Amino acid sequence: MASSAPNANAEHEESLPHAPIPMLRIRPTSGWRAVDLRELWRYRELLFFFTWRDIKVRYKQTILGATWAVIQPLMTTGIFSVLFALLMGKGNEPTVPGVPYPLSTFCAMLPWQLFAFSLTQSGNSLITSQNLITKVYFPRLVIPLSAVLSGLVDFAVAFAVLIAGLLWYEVQVDLSLLMLPAFILMALGASVAVGLWLAALTAIYRDFRYIIPFIVQVGMFASPVVYSTDSVKSKLPDWAFQLYSLNPMVGVIEGFRWSLLGTGDPPGLPVAFSALMTTLLFVSGLLYFRRMERTFADVV
Repeated sequence: MASSAPNANAEHEESLPHAPIPMLRIRPTSGWRAVDLRELWRYRELLFFFTWRDIKVRYKQTILGATWAVIQPLMTTGIFSVLFALLMGKGNEPTVPGVPYPLSTFCAMLPWQLFAFSLTQSGNSLITSQNLITKVYFPRLVIPLSAVLSGLVDFAVAFAVLIAGLLWYEVQVDLSLLMLPAFILMALGASVAVGLWLAALTAIYRDFRYIIPFIVQVGMFASPVVYSTDSVKSKLPDWAFQLYSLNPMVGVIEGFRWSLLGTGDPPGLPVAFSALMTTLLFVSGLLYFRRMERTFADVV
């Protein structure tokens, strides 16, 4: 009798119906489609993993490590300080009134470095991750977003040096410093907006791999990085300055200078134009990226 009980239980277990196995069917979509925020949230750990991976790869087997995030803007600031001092004379550099030229330029270098780094990394992100794209499904937006977020480490390191510069030049900060997080978000928004366009275009048209460095180089001189906005505004008619302010980084850089250096009135018009342009680029870039997303696995 004792030996027959296990056999009875086994027969009873075999007769129970099996639970249905959930199945996920992935199909390519057509036309324009909105962003699935819930799906993106489900893959938030993957976004963190990609971001951390990019940070580790960038600093792996380096001698100076994160110090490179400071060396580049410092060297650029030093070169232009000497250049403008020789060409225009000491004290006549195109800087913000009442602020030493090196401090004004280095302050502008921080948001520009974040923007330029994000463009370069996100623009090539789909190509460098082609092995993942062709084998595993996940929201492709994770790749350019992680490339942008990984640049925050360099920004944080350079920002610590900027704080030291403010203390060295004895700059008195005021309540305008409370607006700094808003301008950091604007810099990230502009980076993501342009990065989505470049990531999608580079995946389809490989010519953009060679256009990205040109965009970064020209964009630096088209933005008030090594000069102040006032030095440009005084030489341009109103319509030309408004056109110049459509550059998303104009308002961001002037906002950084205003919030950290406390220079005059807030840059209302450049910030408004930059916010408008960033919004347009972000919405259009997001829609274009989502439309072309279904082809990435075939073309990368």
